[in-house]
Amino acid sequence: MGHLTYLAVLAGCLAGALWLEPILRVNVLRRWRRLLLTIAPVAALFVLWDLAAIAAGHWTFDPEQITGVLLPGGLPLDEVFFFLVVPLCAVLGFEAVRAVRRWPAGDEQ
Repeated sequence: MGHLTYLAVLAGCLAGALWLEPILRVNVLRRWRRLLLTIAPVAALFVLWDLAAIAAGHWTFDPEQITGVLLPGGLPLDEVFFFLVVPLCAVLGFEAVRAVRRWPAGDEQ
């Protein structure tokens, strides 16, 4: 598996969370604009953070664990996927708990 390890972990995260969408009808993916506004700013901030850490020599990635596709600044594409997948799974989990517990978030009618 080697070079696909990072992606395999992310796929596992998705497998553990995506089923919540249809089964509990959390409607996270249906409200894609809201999801984008939630994830994009945080992902952008962490991409910049990683780029700064890579440039300073404080952060590296094991080439045996990533695909090897590097973006400008040496940031692995796998890491960008991490910044998208993990928050998506967190939002799905949060919305699933809200659905089961019937907790309002303040934006429902």
